[in-house]
Amino acid sequence: MCRDNDTLVFVEVKTRTREDFGRPISAVDREKQKRISRGALAWLRMLDNPDILFRFDVVEVIVADDAKPRVELIKNAFPLSKPYLY
Repeated sequence: MCRDNDTLVFVEVKTRTREDFGRPISAVDREKQKRISRGALAWLRMLDNPDILFRFDVVEVIVADDAKPRVELIKNAFPLSKPYLY
């Protein structure tokens, strides 16, 4: 978790050594998004449900054998999963 100005950002980092089976973000499927959403809502409850903007980002990291790691930030990668509301 981090902040981007006035927005609280929940970040999922996915690392792969190859993209043969798709990009790392493809591992953040609907079930994973639901788990991340539940965790985010639990965190917000611990903060006493602040009136704050938040979003979900994914950071992709590709670590190929002989290449420099490639890092890509995907902002607003997915919305708060249904049926959750905040």
